[in-house]
Amino acid sequence: METPTAHGANGERPAPPATEGLVSAHGHCPSVPAGVSSAVAYALTFALAGVVCVVGVPRAGRVEDAETSRGLVALLTTSGGWAVAHAALLLLPTTRLKTTVYLVGLILGFSTVFAWLYFCSAYTGRTYHRQAVYRRAAVALYLFVVAVKLTNPIHHLYFTTAVVDSPFPHLAIRQGLFHWVVTGLSYTLAAVGMFVLFESFAESEYDATPLAGLVALAGLPVALDIVGYATPLLLDMIHAPLGVAAFTLGVLFVFENRFFAVQLTEGVDGPTVFLDDEGRIREYNHAARRLFPDLDDAAGDPVDAVPELAAALEAERETVSLVDEGERRHYVVSENAFDIGQGSLGRIVVFSDVTRLERQRRELERHNRQLEHLSEGMRHELRNAITIVHGNVRWAIDQLEASNVDRARDALRKATDTTERTTTLMNDFATLAQYGRTVTDAEEVDLRKTVTAAWPDDAAATLAVEGSGSVEADPARLELLFARAFEFFLDDGASTVTVEYRDDGITITGDCDPLRGEPDRYFDYGDAVSNATSGTALPMVRTLAQVHGWGATIDDDRADGIRLTITWTPQA
Repeated sequence: METPTAHGANGERPAPPATEGLVSAHGHCPSVPAGVSSAVAYALTFALAGVVCVVGVPRAGRVEDAETSRGLVALLTTSGGWAVAHAALLLLPTTRLKTTVYLVGLILGFSTVFAWLYFCSAYTGRTYHRQAVYRRAAVALYLFVVAVKLTNPIHHLYFTTAVVDSPFPHLAIRQGLFHWVVTGLSYTLAAVGMFVLFESFAESEYDATPLAGLVALAGLPVALDIVGYATPLLLDMIHAPLGVAAFTLGVLFVFENRFFAVQLTEGVDGPTVFLDDEGRIREYNHAARRLFPDLDDAAGDPVDAVPELAAALEAERETVSLVDEGERRHYVVSENAFDIGQGSLGRIVVFSDVTRLERQRRELERHNRQLEHLSEGMRHELRNAITIVHGNVRWAIDQLEASNVDRARDALRKATDTTERTTTLMNDFATLAQYGRTVTDAEEVDLRKTVTAAWPDDAAATLAVEGSGSVEADPARLELLFARAFEFFLDDGASTVTVEYRDDGITITGDCDPLRGEPDRYFDYGDAVSNATSGTALPMVRTLAQVHGWGATIDDDRADGIRLTITWTPQA
């Protein structure tokens, strides 16, 4: 970014005015950019680049991020001035004017390097531009190089000039060693800035291919510089202002939304959607496309063109549940307003994946409900047991005092049976407390083997198993689930129990007495159901299903028995 232009310098002898606009830095006459018309064409090209940069300054000044705006404004200002200096250099008539503009262009050209680095650091979220050590080093380097350029007439370390006669009299500039050192340093620093931009684009969830193309376009003039230096096809002068102008057009007038969406979502891994101030869809990243496939055809359309997105934005819940690649996940939706550059207000909508936290919250709620139900069931059973035992013991005492030993024995037997039943129920409650946590170490379990192992050996009924398959589950808890389900059906008088495997779950059907009351009562701890001995069987079945993330229901439209359905569908 620092090669001097071919025109105008500090010569020892004045060059003929007719040839000053056609000189070459290496003493040759360019075959393509020859004559006044070519000089004017070059001048107009650079003038146009300067105009583009100047027009972009107000737009860049409205960028929301102050540091990015500052760097971009500095880059456009210095590049625009550099381009205008090039244009003036090609058209000015005298050597003195050319020399003055030439030195101004050299200083502005070197300034663009630091403006570019500042902009790249700020845009990509790095902090190099804020660190005092880098700032001091940049200022010292800049002042040193500028001092060498300004004092070149004394030491001639940067360039020398001479009037040559072949093939015609003209002013030739021969670059010195210091020029090549500064040029190499400039290109290296510019490449560092390009690298951090490419890295940011590569890590972005957006389609940053056009942005990467713009950065590459900004660096393309280096190739033109090489062609101009090595061949007579182009004028030997720096073309970098043309690249900056092209970059400006692209990022501020064509791909502005995407350019600043990439910056605003730096470090955001979740789905993001960019909306303009009228609620139209402008940009979205790859994660958003996966979550809302209809976005592919909705660029420029209102949010309503993607119903799921519109519903998520209108939802009043703290979290929204959406299906991402077949898996239901939970998101917190946040909207951030910002200035997109034209002075209008846009929004970045970010979907933050909180699936793990939401599942933990729901698991905690479920476990708390389970403990409440356990507590309720235990209170109910203990209260009944104490009442029954107390009543039978007092009755036995009264009967013994009346010498009715048989009646006393019957009363004590009822009290004993009640305590044994209560002990069994307490053991059930302890089992539920033990297995009530969500399964975290599931493994592949064969359903047919588990069903067979859970069926009681002394059962008077017949077991039928239809279909086969496996499921991710905790083996002990899955076997206990089947055992308690079988206990329920057998206690209700089933003579045949059928287990049927389906893709979405299993059904357990018994030809027992049909339902008596609401189906959900069969899953309530401590509620009075069909008979006292199976009061906790189905509550345990539902709990053991829930800890796997499954559902458990009873078909309420079945008249010839009872059907229990276990579904693998995760709970929403």
